[in-house]
Amino acid sequence: MSYQVLARKWRPRTFSELVGQEHVVQALVNGLDQDRVHHAFLLTGTRGVGKTTIARILAKSLNCETGVSSTPCGECGSCVDLDEGRFVDMLEIDAASKTKVDDTREMLEGVQYTPTRGRYKVYIIDEVHMLSGHSFNALLKTLEEPPPHVKFVLATTDPQKLPITILSRCLRFNLTRLLPDQIGGQLEKILQSESVTAEAPAIKRIARAADGSMRDGLSLLDQAIAFGGGSLKDAEVATMLGSIDHVHIAAIIDGLLEADANALLTIVNDLSLQSRNLETVLDELAEAMHRIAMIQAAPDFRDPERADWDSLLERADKITPEDAQLYYQIAITGRRDLGLAPDPRSGLEMTLLRMLAFRPSGAAPPSTSAPQPAPARTAAPADEVAAAVSPGTSPDWSSLQASLDLSGAAREFARNLQLENAGRERWKFLVPDTLQHLGSNSVVQSLQSALSDRLGHAVKLDLHTASEPLQSVAAAVQKDEISRASDAERAINEDPTVTQIREKFDAKIVPDSVQPLQ
Repeated sequence: MSYQVLARKWRPRTFSELVGQEHVVQALVNGLDQDRVHHAFLLTGTRGVGKTTIARILAKSLNCETGVSSTPCGECGSCVDLDEGRFVDMLEIDAASKTKVDDTREMLEGVQYTPTRGRYKVYIIDEVHMLSGHSFNALLKTLEEPPPHVKFVLATTDPQKLPITILSRCLRFNLTRLLPDQIGGQLEKILQSESVTAEAPAIKRIARAADGSMRDGLSLLDQAIAFGGGSLKDAEVATMLGSIDHVHIAAIIDGLLEADANALLTIVNDLSLQSRNLETVLDELAEAMHRIAMIQAAPDFRDPERADWDSLLERADKITPEDAQLYYQIAITGRRDLGLAPDPRSGLEMTLLRMLAFRPSGAAPPSTSAPQPAPARTAAPADEVAAAVSPGTSPDWSSLQASLDLSGAAREFARNLQLENAGRERWKFLVPDTLQHLGSNSVVQSLQSALSDRLGHAVKLDLHTASEPLQSVAAAVQKDEISRASDAERAINEDPTVTQIREKFDAKIVPDSVQPLQ
């Protein structure tokens, strides 16, 4: 007997065998069991998530010889013929190759005739968005007044291209991309049934590479079994897929932390020589930055499924939240534009160099052959600052916070604080209740460290929430801006030339359009 690929051999034949799509299954099961089956369905979603499979199971449920139900017997002649794709009353049409109106009319000619064998005629039209405008018009009339013995199941990966007249006459279900855990669980079940030994990391790697598609996952599994000679080893699967290991991503993060352009370019060259899939580097880097941001926001969070979690924990302490967000944004933008680059390697190299070029000004400059002189500080020395804020004094928080080595969220957080009391080892601040979400652990730690460095000794921050308005730097700046804007509007309204123009041309000053001079 000829070999049958896993995607066909393990295609679900009942609703209970489907992986995921519970929201679709529940609606269809209830409709079948309660005899409330719509005459036209529209299934949307990316490739390989189960659109055609659900359509076939629905056709089998409607035509099972034991009666209409959500649990067809699978043994009667109708069920067997439906499973093998030779049931005469189930017509599958590929709209991509039948786009002309004549094709559609030919298909619909048989709609008026009763089923030859089954209870219902079921028309499954795949990639229905490929039909022409005239074809949609021909289909529309039938969808409006279908015979009672006909059911339509339309499937598409691009529902935006369907006319609203078609959409409004169908019961629509949006199928979601499958999660890696869902795909991995099904792959593990199949491997056990096929008596194929497999390493757990190899299964997870294939599940992630499937990108939400069960069919793609099964195709990759077939390829991996052949590549590994009947077994799955993670190293061999990584070679087959050209995967990027977490060791490579950790090296890239280290290169970014050290602002070492030479190291980054060397890593890209090594990956290229190893025939790795360079297009996935930015995906993996963005995911790593996402995990690092999660660690920084919730230090107690841990993903037990990630083998590189300890590596990410180590680097989360070295990278600022601002840099993590910056690298994430540049990575996903660079991934989106990678197809516009001359080739994947140059696109990846330019994206990594862009991360260095757009580092915050307080970050270390890219490494070069000659050391760069440190920038001169204009702020007062630490001993002078410490003397100015000795116990019993009221320091100028506006000037002091401006001299701190802060950036991003930490700088903005400091600008919105009101200093209540400055002791030698403990500083008490009020935080606006509307902005307390800015005070994450990493932000507070950055501010505390910067203030300690500036004063020359360790201090601890004592933060308390309070209702606005507070006497913060940000509030003072906002108050000054409002005052200057008000003065500017008054000056414009009282300007003689403006008054003449308004009177002569019945002109009006657009509200909020007047801006003070900088």
